[in-house]
Amino acid sequence: MKPVTLFHLAIPVWNLEACRFFYRDILNCEEGRSSDHWVDFNFFGHQLVIHYKPKEADLNLHENKVDGKQVPILTLESFYLGKILKCLQNI
Repeated sequence: MKPVTLFHLAIPVWNLEACRFFYRDILNCEEGRSSDHWVDFNFFGHQLVIHYKPKEADLNLHENKVDGKQVPILTLESFYLGKILKCLQNI
């Protein structure tokens, strides 16, 4: 079997606590380092980071500080997570 290449995935989210709950408590991903603006998770052996991006933010670049450096949060929206959380609210 060919070994899996590990990846780092960063996802912009507007509700950090709801997403933190989803990955930690629903998917049982181990939480790693965090700040007020981002949270690292062990996503089944891969690194997943949720980064806060204000809901009101337009298509302009948004940045969060990570390890003393400004990290750009791209304009990619977390569409799939929003759909999942919406479904969970209806349960």
